[in-house]
Amino acid sequence: MTIVTPGIVPASVLLAEPRPDWLTQWGRFGTTLTFDKLSPELVAQAKLVLLDCIGAMASGMQEPELLKLTERLAKRGRGDVAAVGAGVSLRGDDAAFINGTAGTALELDEGNSFARGHPGIHVLPAALSTALAGGKNGRGFMTAFILGYEAGARAGAACRLRPTVHPHGTWGTIGAAFATAVLEGADEEALIETINVAATLSVGASLRAMLEGATVRNSFCGFSNRNGMMAWDMVASGFKGEIDSVRTVYSGILAEGFKPEMMADELGGRYEIQRNYFKRHAACRFTHGSLDVVRSLIAAHGRIAPEDIASIEVETYAYAAQLDSLEPSNMLAAKFSLPFAIATTIINGEASVPAFRQASVDNETIRALAHKVSVREKLEYTAMLPDKRPAHLTIHLADGRVLTAETMTNRGDAVDPYTPDEVRAKFFELAVPVWGKAHADRILNAIETIETAPDLTGLNSLLAQPAIKEA
Repeated sequence: MTIVTPGIVPASVLLAEPRPDWLTQWGRFGTTLTFDKLSPELVAQAKLVLLDCIGAMASGMQEPELLKLTERLAKRGRGDVAAVGAGVSLRGDDAAFINGTAGTALELDEGNSFARGHPGIHVLPAALSTALAGGKNGRGFMTAFILGYEAGARAGAACRLRPTVHPHGTWGTIGAAFATAVLEGADEEALIETINVAATLSVGASLRAMLEGATVRNSFCGFSNRNGMMAWDMVASGFKGEIDSVRTVYSGILAEGFKPEMMADELGGRYEIQRNYFKRHAACRFTHGSLDVVRSLIAAHGRIAPEDIASIEVETYAYAAQLDSLEPSNMLAAKFSLPFAIATTIINGEASVPAFRQASVDNETIRALAHKVSVREKLEYTAMLPDKRPAHLTIHLADGRVLTAETMTNRGDAVDPYTPDEVRAKFFELAVPVWGKAHADRILNAIETIETAPDLTGLNSLLAQPAIKEA
């Protein structure tokens, strides 16, 4: 049969396509990797990612809408998995959803420049819920978490999402599903089927949500965790996916191209979790290069009074230049406004969580300074992605002086990483206000010794601790 309409492929052609080799390799990889094959350096990095995600979840859970939603989920049915920092335990799927949502609420969760997103928080909530339900030990949990991170991160790196699609909730679903299936003892064929089912359960979410400050955006990662768990439940129950749904979804639906060779390149020899980044600025990662430059200029010249600034010019790469909104309406929108992020950093001295709260969003001095910031893309900078994240700032002062500086990378990236002590310090900054120093210490110790844990009930009990109440 001949079809002449462009873009429509006959079923006889589609159904004749073979399974891609990379899926076969991943089925084998997921069933043969054991904790004993993981290097000490890899395990140490994965522990830092766990710690960072837990800090982000606990702190994010204190947002009013997260606490209210947790209460509503608890009314539907309680369970055994901690809603981290809420003092409530939920069913596994609900806990995975709320923990994933909380972990992204403050824009402080770790990420991966090559995946162009946040693999850790897309995997940990689902893996934690599954490991608890199955009584898995710390070694098995760590292996599954690393595998899930790897599957999600590589899928993110191999595809080019459409410019209108938010990366949260997309390829991360594959990572959550893979970790879940590994923890449940899936064989090679079941792991392959899980990847294919998970890809079709990706959230097709709008990038515009983050720009508008639509906080539904924070739930995309929560749905990714929940959908990942559901993908495995479906496969274990006999549901089937397409023979290559990853290519279907990421070569024409959510993305404009998929490079399958990247899924198997140095598989088992290079781990994406060791090429991750950690965040210290509580804003979109695309703002971080500019904020690093602002901090460097303050360090070199001292505090820059907003009334002394005539204008600020920013040259950066396309995704950062897109964040040019001058009138953010709430905390989330402010985190995705480069002019606001620069202004609040200059006035507050750092891009902390309070620097993006509503009081700062409504601050007339900050808003006036943001209007002095102009942003434009520099094509040469965009061409350097994803290896570099350049930003060049020029601050024109009212007295005629000009301050200028440039960076090619973000602090915290794999090429300019934070030290383990700096990552731990960030954890304490987020966790101590929630639980107090002594309890945060106990969580740190549980993570650092997790490979000795016979199961995860001890860690879960620590995460289930209610937040301290202010006097």
